[in-house]
Amino acid sequence: MAASRRTRSGGKEESGTPQAKRFEPDELEHLYRSMLVIRRFEEKAGQLYGMGLIGGFCHLYIGQEAVVVGLQKLARPGDSIVTSYRDHGHMLAAGMDPKGVMAELTGRAGGYSRGKGGSMHMFSREKGFFGGHGIVGAQVPVGTGLAFAHKYREDGGICMCYLGDGAVNQGQVYESFNMAALWGLPIVYIIENNKYGMGTSVERASAPGDLCQRGAAYGIPGKSVNGMNVLDVIEHCAEAVEHVRAGKGPYLLDLKTYRYRGHSMSDPAKYRTKEEVSKMRSESDPIDQLKTRLLDQGVFDENHLKDIDKQVKGIIGEAAEFAQQSPEPDPSELWTDVLVDA
Repeated sequence: MAASRRTRSGGKEESGTPQAKRFEPDELEHLYRSMLVIRRFEEKAGQLYGMGLIGGFCHLYIGQEAVVVGLQKLARPGDSIVTSYRDHGHMLAAGMDPKGVMAELTGRAGGYSRGKGGSMHMFSREKGFFGGHGIVGAQVPVGTGLAFAHKYREDGGICMCYLGDGAVNQGQVYESFNMAALWGLPIVYIIENNKYGMGTSVERASAPGDLCQRGAAYGIPGKSVNGMNVLDVIEHCAEAVEHVRAGKGPYLLDLKTYRYRGHSMSDPAKYRTKEEVSKMRSESDPIDQLKTRLLDQGVFDENHLKDIDKQVKGIIGEAAEFAQQSPEPDPSELWTDVLVDA
């Protein structure tokens, strides 16, 4: 196991990469394929947005794939997931059908919310995915409620609640931390620290200190992890997941990652240089890192990985075609899902 070091605020930051031989070839292929599905899906979504087929907001997950794919490797059936509006990757990693996700992005009846939710608001009870939330930080109290439900029902599940570095300064986040710690709730709070809250760098928005220590006042343990390497994510987040499953209360993870695109499709991202983005792509891309490891260690050859990419592109192409062929929602859908019979 890789050595760890102490951060200036006292938390642990994990470094180094676990050996790929710890994973079976089929596991490594699954990780590679899962990240590639997200990458190709988001690239296609960007194209459809440019063609005017996706309206409203659209926040792409390109560059951050290792975070959710790695953590989903640690998930079990019955766990729940909740996240912010940058949510397509989480849906796909949770096993939601790319066709249904893409159809929802295009506002079609074949979408997960029957065309009414769009990019930021789709759900799947079957997959334990509870959004997609458009208000910054609003998913954190929702996730805390999901964790309360797991504990109340004694179903053995945990909640994985994702938030961004821009959300960690919201008051409702700390109210949630307090409740989760007070009641010992089974929840992993996962900060996807992509360095920018909209256009503001984390250094300009947050006081000095590692974000993994934001729960320290409530007795919540924290850890910073390299979120650009899927094997690091699995290796170094396992402790947090095991802690929560053992009934020891919440855990806070700070996943250091990076998004290549702007905050949303309407953001030209002029607050950072092209050189910065290029450097991250060339040195830290999560898919390229795993690909290089697979090739260098002889797990797969180049032709096999090309075949995977071809298969994935076919899946995403079918999803885009399904979305465009799916009918518009019937006007009567305006009156559904408004009230619940109780």
